[in-house]
Amino acid sequence: MSFASYPSLNNRAVLITGGATGIGAALVEHFAAQGARVGFIDLAEAEGISLADRLATAGHPRPAFRHADLCDIAALRAAIASIAAETGDPTVLVNNAAHDERHAIADVTPEYWDGRLAVNLRHQFFAVQAVVPGMRAGGGGSIINMGSLSWRVGQGGMPAYTASKAAVEGMSRGLARDLGPDKIRVNTLVPGWIMTERQRALWLTPEAEARLMQDQALKERLYPADIARMALWLAADDSRMCTGQAWVVDGGWL
Repeated sequence: MSFASYPSLNNRAVLITGGATGIGAALVEHFAAQGARVGFIDLAEAEGISLADRLATAGHPRPAFRHADLCDIAALRAAIASIAAETGDPTVLVNNAAHDERHAIADVTPEYWDGRLAVNLRHQFFAVQAVVPGMRAGGGGSIINMGSLSWRVGQGGMPAYTASKAAVEGMSRGLARDLGPDKIRVNTLVPGWIMTERQRALWLTPEAEARLMQDQALKERLYPADIARMALWLAADDSRMCTGQAWVVDGGWL
């Protein structure tokens, strides 16, 4: 297959949260391949350094990696400022970081609930807050907040996660209205079941995959690259009049 190149992404400063592994790593790789000046933040330090090294060795501009806990908002702000000093103010933000840890209703404490919202929702807003001044100064930008199909299909077993991901869509809609006058677009990217290494190791069984293929209109696995390619389009000028929407990439599951 041949896929699109986006001239408007060449040399554009792009910031990705949770970029060291899984979907995040695919995002970093795809934006780097477009010639963007990529910065990414992750708690997985060894994996982040390895990814940056690998892309530089492959001849792409070396991404600016910063190790930080996104639940620590002061650390998040510092990492964003440090990346911006190296790449320039981001005009693309992909809020990718999340953790879909399973949890039973009876086991959830107030502290656990707050922690799940911190890792799946809160940092998205504060990352937006941090990059908006630079986007305004640059004449606009694109913010892509990662959602999830889980709450839409009524998945159980992780109520704090599904609550967080439902909230991402509501937050994005409101931000799109607030930031539209500044030519800053805000969209939600909603993946279906993406076959990352973690998903395959923890939850993909023959029975689960058979049910998935029965539900999906397209009878193929989805991979991180499928999400990255949609993110490229949402970041590029090609989607310049698209904002406040949720873009589902699920093989026709929903």
